[in-house]
Amino acid sequence: MITLKDIRKTWFAGKPNEVRALKGIDLEIADGSFTVMTGSNGSGKSTLLKIIAGSVAPDSGNVLIGGRSVIELPEHARSPFIARLFQDPLAGTAPDLSIAENFRLGELRGTRKGLAQGINREFRTRVADRIRTLNMGLENKLDQEMGSLSGGQRQALTLLMATMADCKVLLMDEPTSALDPRSSELVMALADAIVREKQLTAILVTHRLKDCIQFGDRVIHLSEGTLMYDLQGDEKKSLTLETLLGWF
Repeated sequence: MITLKDIRKTWFAGKPNEVRALKGIDLEIADGSFTVMTGSNGSGKSTLLKIIAGSVAPDSGNVLIGGRSVIELPEHARSPFIARLFQDPLAGTAPDLSIAENFRLGELRGTRKGLAQGINREFRTRVADRIRTLNMGLENKLDQEMGSLSGGQRQALTLLMATMADCKVLLMDEPTSALDPRSSELVMALADAIVREKQLTAILVTHRLKDCIQFGDRVIHLSEGTLMYDLQGDEKKSLTLETLLGWF
C-alpha cells in the first residue's frame, strides 16, 4: 500500500510567484490497484507523483510504501521497487545505446552489476520474446539504437523495460501526451495489461478524460493542490464524460 500523510509542497515560498502546489494530501492506495489521477494544469498531479518517486521532497508529511516510510530515501534508492514512465518519450532511455543495452539497464536498475554482464543469448531471447508482444517487428532489431525509434516505439519499449525488474509500483506521468492517437492507444493498452499481469500498484496522471473512464479502478481529481473527488467501485464504473467535464 502507498500511504500519503499530510503532503504539503510550496514552490518559490515567500516570493511573488509563490505556488502552493499541495495543501495537505492524505491518500491511501491499495496494493495491486490502478489509480487514475486527473486535474487541470497546476493542480499538483505531477508534483505528487514526483514526491512518491523521490525526485521531489515535500515540505512536510510522510510517504509510506508497504508500511515503510520512504521519505528519507532518495530517488535512486526507490528505483528498485518504483518504475516510471515519463511524458517525454526521450526520457527514461539511453538514446545512443541499443535496444538490448537499454533493456539490460532496466533489468539492472538498483543493482551493482555491469551492463555487459548478462547480454547473452538467453537474455536476448527473453527480451525479443517480450518485445514480440508489441507486434512492432522490433524483436529482430535489438542492436538498433534506441534514439532512432519513433516516439510511440520508444514509449512502448520504455514501459516494457521499466517493468522488467521486480518493481512493485508503476508511476506514469501523462505518458501519451506526446504521442499520436494510435500510439497512445497501444501504450495505454500495454500499460493496463502489464499492471494486471504483474499485479502492480499503478498511478496514471492524465488529461485524457476517456482514459479516466476506460482504465483503472479508481479516479481521483486534484484542484489547486487539494483532493476534490475520489471515485472507486461502482462510482468509478458508472463514471461518465459529463461528470468528468463538470470537475474542470
